[in-house]
Amino acid sequence: MATDYDEVRSDVKETQDRSLEALQSANAPDARSVVNELDEADAFDEGLTPGGEIVSEELIVQVIPQAADEFTCYSCFLVRHRSQLARESNGHSYCIECEG
Repeated sequence: MATDYDEVRSDVKETQDRSLEALQSANAPDARSVVNELDEADAFDEGLTPGGEIVSEELIVQVIPQAADEFTCYSCFLVRHRSQLARESNGHSYCIECEG
């Protein structure tokens, strides 16, 4: 008598069927309720900083334009003094730290 070793054993098949039935009968949340909960959590987090404190004031930052003796490094995007210029190529400037 030949034995098919690829066939699922009967005791394993019964266990799989019972597991599937248990999962189907479980009280799992539906997708809409999960999405609603996530949206509510995101709405609550909008006014929080990474530390968790609530910020209700506007931050005012004074923007100072780039001076004539400064350049913006094309690699690290930091504004540097001309004394830190390593090279210029194709209209892009690179600082000493990025070229080092």
